[in-house]
Amino acid sequence: MTTTAPPIDGRAIGLAHYASRAVLESVLARHGISFQQSVTLRLVAVAEGPVDRARLAGDVVGALKTGRPETDGVVDGLITAGLLTPDEHSLVRLTDAGRKLHDTTSAETEAMAARIYAGIPSDELVVAGRVLALVTERADRELAAATATPNQ
Repeated sequence: MTTTAPPIDGRAIGLAHYASRAVLESVLARHGISFQQSVTLRLVAVAEGPVDRARLAGDVVGALKTGRPETDGVVDGLITAGLLTPDEHSLVRLTDAGRKLHDTTSAETEAMAARIYAGIPSDELVVAGRVLALVTERADRELAAATATPNQ
């Protein structure tokens, strides 16, 4: 028996996003870290060295569609918590505690993700990835157009 998949739309994408995010946040809550903090730590962790704070904030704003003041607050909170530390002029880097937290939460969420994606054919995941990348690109363009200040 063949099951017909529902058409993909914003609601379906949103439901998948929020279900996945709830799983992630259940892991993060056990470790006392927020979603925004996790995203910020990950960006520093994968950078393989100190990161320019302004660029980090810009990357977080772009990823989460948040404001710069909120993002600066997240970075400040990570510094206060001892997970990031200032390094030279305007750079930040992970502390050993930040690296350990990132590695621990990543391992836990990777195990959950493996269970969530188990049994989905790889060619279907590739197609889904292409579709979601295109949707993200177009949505980013729409957001930029909607929030652009008209020339006066």
